[in-house]
Amino acid sequence: MFFKLVFLVSLLIGTSFGADDENLSFVYNGFLSAANNLSLDGLAQVTSNGLLQLTNYTRQKTGHSFYTNPVTFKKNSSTNGTVFSFSTAFVFAIRSEYPTLSGHGIAFVIAPTRGLPGTLPSQYLGLFNSSNDGNSSNHIFAVELDTIQSTEVSDIDGNHLGIDINGLKSEKAASAAYFIDHSNGKFMNLTLISGQPMQVWVEYDGVKKQINATIAPLHVDKPMTPLLSVSYDLSQVLNDVMYVGFSSSTGSVLASHYVLGWSFKMNGQAEKLDLSKLPKLPRIGPKKRSKMLTIGLPIISAILILAAVSGVVFLIRRKRKFAEVLEDWELEYGPHRFKFKDLYIATKGFKDKELLGSGGFGRVYRGVLSTSKLEIAVKRISHESRQGMREFIAEIVSIGRLRHRNLVQLLGYCRRKGELLLVYDYMPNGSLDKYLYDQPKVTLNWSQRFRVIKGVALGLVYLHEEWEQVVIHRDIKASNILLDGDLNGRLGDFGLARLYDHGTDPQTTHIVGTLGYLAPEHTRSGKATTNTDVYAFGAFLLEVACGRRPIELKNDSILVDWVFAFWYRGEILEARDPNLGTEYVAEELELVMKLGLMCSHSDPSARPTMRQVVQYLERNVHLPELSGLGISVSGLTFEPREGFTDISMSYPSSINKSFNRSSSVVESLLSGGR
Repeated sequence: MFFKLVFLVSLLIGTSFGADDENLSFVYNGFLSAANNLSLDGLAQVTSNGLLQLTNYTRQKTGHSFYTNPVTFKKNSSTNGTVFSFSTAFVFAIRSEYPTLSGHGIAFVIAPTRGLPGTLPSQYLGLFNSSNDGNSSNHIFAVELDTIQSTEVSDIDGNHLGIDINGLKSEKAASAAYFIDHSNGKFMNLTLISGQPMQVWVEYDGVKKQINATIAPLHVDKPMTPLLSVSYDLSQVLNDVMYVGFSSSTGSVLASHYVLGWSFKMNGQAEKLDLSKLPKLPRIGPKKRSKMLTIGLPIISAILILAAVSGVVFLIRRKRKFAEVLEDWELEYGPHRFKFKDLYIATKGFKDKELLGSGGFGRVYRGVLSTSKLEIAVKRISHESRQGMREFIAEIVSIGRLRHRNLVQLLGYCRRKGELLLVYDYMPNGSLDKYLYDQPKVTLNWSQRFRVIKGVALGLVYLHEEWEQVVIHRDIKASNILLDGDLNGRLGDFGLARLYDHGTDPQTTHIVGTLGYLAPEHTRSGKATTNTDVYAFGAFLLEVACGRRPIELKNDSILVDWVFAFWYRGEILEARDPNLGTEYVAEELELVMKLGLMCSHSDPSARPTMRQVVQYLERNVHLPELSGLGISVSGLTFEPREGFTDISMSYPSSINKSFNRSSSVVESLLSGGR
């Protein structure tokens, strides 16, 4: 009985103190039952629900919590002073008064004493002070969770894990993150001061002399790859018997540091924590108070009534805001009709910052359709309800079926109150005219200009001859030539286009277009034909080659007469755009300017067709001599019609004054004046 009693007492003593237990193991899923096994100092305490709170919202303080009994880490008699393997796992959380700033952090620590007397708060984390930081006599091993970057100890940032040996300059550190298994080496970042609980694993292999530290969110299994891994022999750092626990400190920013659960084991793997048994963290912010029903019900009722009235008013105003003109005959056009609401959202409410340009026929805005993410250009045109609107919309929808690489795609239309909206593909490089006039920031070289000219010519051949109907564009000019991402020219703005069947005669319409591009017969008869498009294309050829507008107010000159005068004197290349410098192909430039004069002939029958124009540009057919076509000054000069009253003219009516002087300007050029 005596020997049995001695054995029982020895067993109880070993269990209580564990100093000689080389296989010590404990696990705390909360700390309510661990009060007798923890040594606390500073701000450290166990809360009523079992949280180990190392610090509270107090500035410049420390808190320590150690396992009460000493732990045997090595025995000289059996292992020649080699530290045993050990592992620990714990769950922590940091709650700060500010969402993006905290201080200073928490550390798992193995120390020769339980209290760490004389240590300082702030960057010292309650582990060291200014006089002993870095001393080998400290015999301290720690894994820090540091939330403030301190340059004096070479911290890498304010959100990292570090392995510390006898000092705060970590042997190795890394920003808080965890490895995602089966992700080809991808780490996911963590924020230590997020206020959310996280798990940490610290392991030492006494055989391989390797330290591993791993972190992960609470409900993520331990990653296979540690965040930190260091080869280091702790035999010279740890004494035979040490204490294990936690240290924490605050600085100028208030923060609370919590440990929710902790397990530790010598010579083996620490037991996995039961996450379902961990205590709850305190609520962030005050608990919402419920209102008494007698007080809350009238307030809620009033709010609901006010909300209902406001909702009705909002819906009525919204309906009016997005009201459209929709008649029964438009239903057949289906997908070609856009909702005004969609266009309003796409252009951010038709804000000026989305404005691409404006002219005599409306304003053009850039937009992005919310459903398809397609970039579009929306042109707003004012209109009045009139009998021909149905036919006009039918033509718009028909034009929407055009498909050619040198045409801007017309996607559809929308009618709303007193305006018509046309929707086009968006061209990122804008219109050609901004590269020709007003001291452009970017000047197109001759090769780029010639490619644009040929592209537009091919597009017009398609419109005039190759589509199922004849399409007369009626507004060919540099501002309606748009450039795609590769600076290819595309003819756009079909708002004035008209269609008629092949082999039939086009009908007389209102005179629309831009002064300077209008053929003389069109201004007299009001009839637009393929020949009138060719005339406008001729003016376009000259403005691209010369960098001048068809009619210039500042010097009362007409471009076609001006170029003709240079040709007449045998110096046609002298009319070229000076921005071209000397980098141009003389044969191509001369061809374009002569072709521009040829297309500008006052006699429609003397103008080439667009197919012939393409043949000339491709050098498949030789351009005839202009002198053989009977071209003269009077044959080229633009002939204004009487009574220009159409509001669609892009130039003011005062420009007609220039025509009275055009002949004197030409005579001056012919005689050598410049």
